[in-house]
Amino acid sequence: MTGAAGRPRLVVVGAFAVREGRVLLTQRRADQAFGLLWELPGGKIEPGESPEEALSRELREELGVDAEILAIYDVLFHRYPEFDVLLLIYRCRLEGEPTALLVRDLGWFEPRRLAELAVLPADAPLVQRCLREGV
Repeated sequence: MTGAAGRPRLVVVGAFAVREGRVLLTQRRADQAFGLLWELPGGKIEPGESPEEALSRELREELGVDAEILAIYDVLFHRYPEFDVLLLIYRCRLEGEPTALLVRDLGWFEPRRLAELAVLPADAPLVQRCLREGV
């Protein structure tokens, strides 16, 4: 998909999962772009997938869990130097305990602690929302 002036545009999905007042974030591997930054779990929508199917697949691949995909929580747009990204953020209820399979680390964070983390730029507005509103 391309955006204005032929810039690549990625459409990705993210999971806004909350347990006991804490938000789940994953840390990118050092060998990835934006290595070691924290982000919502999720990823790219593959051809032929609905956003919900993509998010379910990504959560199984990255964290080894199934999830109940609920309603859209937020929609975010971010312009990186090389591409644009449109993020569809869904509330999710995870089934089981996540494991860091394809990510460096994961953690459940209280909203006030999110400000202490180095977060992916595209996810920063959601972190600010969590700080303002709680979860």
